[in-house]
Amino acid sequence: MQALTQCNDSYEMRDMPEPTAKDDEVIVRLKYAGLNRRDLYIPKRRNYEATPLIVGSDGAGIVEFVGKAVKNIEIGDEVVINPSLRWKENTDAPPEGFDILGMPDAGTFAEKIVISAEQVVKKPAHLTFEEAGVIALASVTGYRAMFTKGQLQKGETVFIPGAGSGVATFLIQFAKNIGARVIVSSRSEAKREKALQIGADVAIDTNEDWINALQHEKIDLIIDSVGGQTLNRDLDILKQGGRLVIFGSTTEEDVEINLRKIFANQFQLIGTTMGSKEELEAALHHMEMYDMHPIVDSVYTLKDGIKAIEALQKSKSFGKIAFKIES
Repeated sequence: MQALTQCNDSYEMRDMPEPTAKDDEVIVRLKYAGLNRRDLYIPKRRNYEATPLIVGSDGAGIVEFVGKAVKNIEIGDEVVINPSLRWKENTDAPPEGFDILGMPDAGTFAEKIVISAEQVVKKPAHLTFEEAGVIALASVTGYRAMFTKGQLQKGETVFIPGAGSGVATFLIQFAKNIGARVIVSSRSEAKREKALQIGADVAIDTNEDWINALQHEKIDLIIDSVGGQTLNRDLDILKQGGRLVIFGSTTEEDVEINLRKIFANQFQLIGTTMGSKEELEAALHHMEMYDMHPIVDSVYTLKDGIKAIEALQKSKSFGKIAFKIES
């Protein structure tokens, strides 16, 4: 079985053993998979381990084997892989045993994956396999950040720094679907224009003076994954009593927070990561209800995985990068 693996400090294609399933597992022949920024950090997080690991968190395909204890899943079912492991119902924080597919468990950048039957959900009928292969991680992260944690309501205004990420493109569409006002920022003029095309109401240059640019806006909610470069600037534009949801730190910088701004303005500072299977199913239902499609920036073959990783590292893409696995 061909797979894109990580070992030591590099990624490479390898021939890996065919998967075998336990009674409560299924084997899925993957058709498409999706690249996430998380995949870039795997070598460092594994401490440059020499044992090859199949990476990848997102994927979609067709069930080709079903363990004898599995119910409600049949051979031939079209499914999406849920990368949020062992987190079934929505809770305030992930339960003990939670992990993300692709490390330490073998992931989706392979021709097949064996996984617990509880970790697959039916593919939304309105999505192609290319679209379905990139949706799970970004959609569940965005859905939890915006609705479970951020409690965004119709008529409110949400600000999303970093308009081009996969999660950001889901956030823009989620918010517009329910009738919220959406403001985004990006250093890239091209990304700002694309954000407007998929529904953003306002797109500002990240390098602008945010206070001046947004002085007439009443921002109820900010959803930030950039981190050190934007966090204190968020506090300058959030309305009193507003909510700031943080789901990542792509700049990987430490930041000193202005505590006086937080308590004086009674801001709500909320952390989140990933989401439960229940929230993933809610996100997919939302997408079906609004005939919503993910933004796919580009598609690579799995054999061109190194080129795809290099493209993501350059931060030029808008939306998701997909792998076509089935030839």
